Amino acid sequence: MAAATDGIIVRVAGEGDLSSIAALSAQLGYPTPAADTRERYARVRAAQAGEVFVATFAADARVVGWTHVVPRLQLEEAPHAELAGLVVDETVRGTGVGAALLAAAEDWARGQGFAAMRVRSNVVRERAHRFYEREGYVRTKSQAVLRKTLT
Repeated sequence: MAAATDGIIVRVAGEGDLSSIAALSAQLGYPTPAADTRERYARVRAAQAGEVFVATFAADARVVGWTHVVPRLQLEEAPHAELAGLVVDETVRGTGVGAALLAAAEDWARGQGFAAMRVRSNVVRERAHRFYEREGYVRTKSQAVLRKTLT
């Protein structure tokens, strides 16, 4: 799947995109070695855990954004899709790349039969919240995220 909007091309990510995905992840605050990104991508593919899309500009093949959309199958609520991550290169934010990636994720979710999509965003990412709200998302709750290291 490749879609072009206003010179932005969104396509399914491939092995050759993983170094760019790792670099963009660092911009979001998740510095990840490219080798770790490759391993995680392989697991996502093997588990058929959603889809990963990248964005480029038609005039430049450089990856300027990525998103990962996943199915959420839970006992307590209806199945839905969830945006596991969306990053746009800080040098091109505000150019439509994020909206194009989000549209690709939503199209994937619809194609999988999901009627809704959820986005979780860190409370400090106010610019991201405004972006999602402009794209039609509404705030439904705030929550604490807790983590435990299992060794």
